Amino acid sequence: MIKVPMYPLRFAPIYQYRLWGGRRLADLLTAPLPSDGPIGEAWLLSDRDDHSSKVAAGPLKGSTIRQLLEQSPDQMLGKLAGRFRRFPVLLKFLDAREKLSVQVHPKDGQKDYIPPGESGKTEAWVVLEASPASCIYAGLKPGNTRADLEQALANRRLADHLASFTPRVGDAVFLRAGTVHSLSGLVVFEVQENSDVTFRLSDWDRIDPTTGKPRPLQVEQAIACLDFEQVAIGPVAPVVEQAAPVLRERLFHCEHFSVWRQTGQSPFTVGAEGTPRVLVCIVGEGDLEHGGTNYHVGRGDVVLLPAEVGACVCRPHNAISLLEVALPE
Repeated sequence: MIKVPMYPLRFAPIYQYRLWGGRRLADLLTAPLPSDGPIGEAWLLSDRDDHSSKVAAGPLKGSTIRQLLEQSPDQMLGKLAGRFRRFPVLLKFLDAREKLSVQVHPKDGQKDYIPPGESGKTEAWVVLEASPASCIYAGLKPGNTRADLEQALANRRLADHLASFTPRVGDAVFLRAGTVHSLSGLVVFEVQENSDVTFRLSDWDRIDPTTGKPRPLQVEQAIACLDFEQVAIGPVAPVVEQAAPVLRERLFHCEHFSVWRQTGQSPFTVGAEGTPRVLVCIVGEGDLEHGGTNYHVGRGDVVLLPAEVGACVCRPHNAISLLEVALPE
């Protein structure tokens, strides 16, 4: 099989209906939304059996991330080749026009609650749009027990036991698996372990208009996986690694992923030698220089830099802000 030289790979979003969603992702992404209905999620880079992201441009257009990893593992992953059964993170934009369900994700070690082939689900958010009415629920108020939550559920007073805060644009929030959480009135970028295991503790007494019934809850599983010691969570304090010519901040660093934010108007380096990186443009536009060719990147675009591509230069057209996601090493 002839190997096609790798280049910065832009992927097409995969839109997902969610009853709590809206239509604001149309302002963030160039790919048109489905004609009607609330769209809550755009899966930006997904290596799932049911939803595998496809390359949107260039010689590899139409290839899925799964095909590329199977056919060219060394080119794609470099020194990480052989480490992962599939691409280990899932990237999304969320449009939470209304409240998400109050939910909990299991930790990797809670095997009794994780289907075969899945993992736990630690995740993190970067707030892209917010208003004074926006809300993030993350963690419990101090002193809550299982009995307290069961009573609160029976009385429909669960929100009284959840810690919450009003987020602002730019806030970065880290949610380790086991943290009870919800959010509303926001557009966020989400990075998470490549898992789709979610246990709903409450769904705010909603009726799903597509079925005329409430959505299923998984109260026992949610409580079993809930970390009762995890109290109020607020935005992280970004770690400034470089202030000029662009601002480079480390937002998250854990065993599952690392994320930096780079903001500025001068050229700067993105990517790393011998390992893949994913870029998500959240403000502005520019060009990525690789192999004598310029690859345009604009707001909402998601670009995978395969390990073979390594580091390249981003030349902003105006003020730009990129998120850069690294895999665990």
